[in-house]
Amino acid sequence: MGKLVLLGGGYGNMRLMLRLLPNVPLDTEIVLVDRAPFHSLKTEFYALAAGTATDKEVRVCFPEHERLSAVYGEVVEIDRAEKVVILEDGQRIEYDDLVIGLGCEDKYHGVPGAEEYTYSIQTMAKSRSTFQALCGLPAGSSVGIVGAGLSGIELASELRESRSDLKIKLFDRGPRILKDFPEKLSKYVKDWFVKNNVEVIANSNITKIEQGKIYNHEEEILLDTVVWTAGVQPVKIVRDLEVEKDKQGRPLVTQYFNLLDDEHLYVVGDCAASDLPPTAQLAEEQAEQIVKVLRMRWKGENLPEKMPDIKLKGFMGALGKKQGFVYLADTTVTGRIARLMKSGLLWYYKRQND
Repeated sequence: MGKLVLLGGGYGNMRLMLRLLPNVPLDTEIVLVDRAPFHSLKTEFYALAAGTATDKEVRVCFPEHERLSAVYGEVVEIDRAEKVVILEDGQRIEYDDLVIGLGCEDKYHGVPGAEEYTYSIQTMAKSRSTFQALCGLPAGSSVGIVGAGLSGIELASELRESRSDLKIKLFDRGPRILKDFPEKLSKYVKDWFVKNNVEVIANSNITKIEQGKIYNHEEEILLDTVVWTAGVQPVKIVRDLEVEKDKQGRPLVTQYFNLLDDEHLYVVGDCAASDLPPTAQLAEEQAEQIVKVLRMRWKGENLPEKMPDIKLKGFMGALGKKQGFVYLADTTVTGRIARLMKSGLLWYYKRQND
């Protein structure tokens, strides 16, 4: 019997299970290893942190199948020589094939005090802590959000709806919101922030963070709470792997998503080196290709000389519960329809994974 071990129950490994389990080979066992007994909808953590969603709304159950077993715990070591995964409690899980999908954590870019004095929305536990910090603030408090990517935009807008009394500053490193996308989209988001009294500070460069204050180009700005959404990196156990990596510390993989020197160890999602931005959509598309590769290798078939390129369809973002923006197939949609599109996609995702 072959043993496929999946590390992490994120978007990539959820898609792997969804595709493999209905027709998993009779001689194959799948083992999922995760800290939590459920799949967390990381794309919705901004709402959890802002207090507009509950834990139950941002998670779904893992699938059930007679040849799928789950082990809950923290991975502390991947022993490639012995082909074994070691957990914090000492459990040793052997594997024939391994898929690493352990996700990412905040990257602080060497900014002094950033790790010590900011909150995060990278995990469910950290998002809960951020919720407690934000929603426990006295009326009129000031909140800074560092990073105006999708996470920062959605957190700022959701927090505005949750706490109309707060002063919110969104620090954007670029000259305009979503600078790499059409100006129409950028203008819509910026106008929403102006209308809803969220201050966007463009061309920012955060040089230091201290308790109760932040430094932008050496200018001291007093803030009661700061949330960091300005970059990610693979989790430490992946950064520590003795394999070839890119500049972001992500393992280099072949077109089949296995390590350059190990066809039995695959990497998916935020952990894998890629020219595309790390998103849930990318993790799922990578997983689709890993499924094809696994099935062919299990059957002893030759792999294609060239795997198809992954092309992302676009992205969706929310501006509170009533407005949003969508960039799809080079087309921009904004407003109520865009928000309904995002809500519909979330509903569909939850349904297909029930």
